[in-house]
Amino acid sequence: MQGLRHYLIALQFFTRVPVTGRLAAWVGFSPAMLRAAAAHFPGIGWLVAACVGAASAALWQLLPAQGFTPLAVAALGTAAGVLLTGGFHEDGLADVADGLGGSLDRERALDIMKDSRVGAFGVMALALALLAKVALLAVLGAAGLAPLLWSLLGAHVLSRLLPLALPALLPHVGDTARSKSKPLADHVGGRTLAVALLWTAPALLAVALALGAALALWASLCSLAAVAWMFRLFRRRLQGFTGDALGATQQVCEIAFYLGAACALGRG
Repeated sequence: MQGLRHYLIALQFFTRVPVTGRLAAWVGFSPAMLRAAAAHFPGIGWLVAACVGAASAALWQLLPAQGFTPLAVAALGTAAGVLLTGGFHEDGLADVADGLGGSLDRERALDIMKDSRVGAFGVMALALALLAKVALLAVLGAAGLAPLLWSLLGAHVLSRLLPLALPALLPHVGDTARSKSKPLADHVGGRTLAVALLWTAPALLAVALALGAALALWASLCSLAAVAWMFRLFRRRLQGFTGDALGATQQVCEIAFYLGAACALGRG
């Protein structure tokens, strides 16, 4: 039951799925529970992938099996994912792009990231990220519905595991008094990572069995390269991580997974 409470905390934090009334009262909330909920972030990826995959599969059946159907499915499926999560991670990507693009000074960059307004760098980052997702998913969809659906599962789950490397290895920076991500900075240890890996391993195994070990390996390696790059960027520019950094890392790792899967398909 405690594990279920932690999962529902993660569900409240990272999606628009309502956890209200008696259920919310039963779940409760505390910084310690949010810290424990970090272990279930990849489990949220399972739910998001299932919902986006179901919407994509339904559209695939309704649209004509020719022409721009993969592109339409990719675009509308991406929109469904944004609606489900409330653009939570996309917002983090935009804030990070504005902060790091707007100033080379660390303190100034952190101040910009706290501004709720979206600047030119944020708009460009969001537009390019959404374009990359839709384009790569359309490439996967051109090879069939199965590569699209299984890639969604692998990407959404793995991209929610890898950002945990940031609080595990970097200090939290920024406005810690008001930051929603501050509890994550207190302790992301071996047990949290072990539970997160238990959520992730079956997803990657399913991708490998459905699409081949080579594709799963290529896609996973691309995501690992992406998180390594983001880790280096935040360590160099911010000397730590923020909640926005976690969201931005999730987005970059998700796109990298699609890129790796598409490249693997291209290699046959």
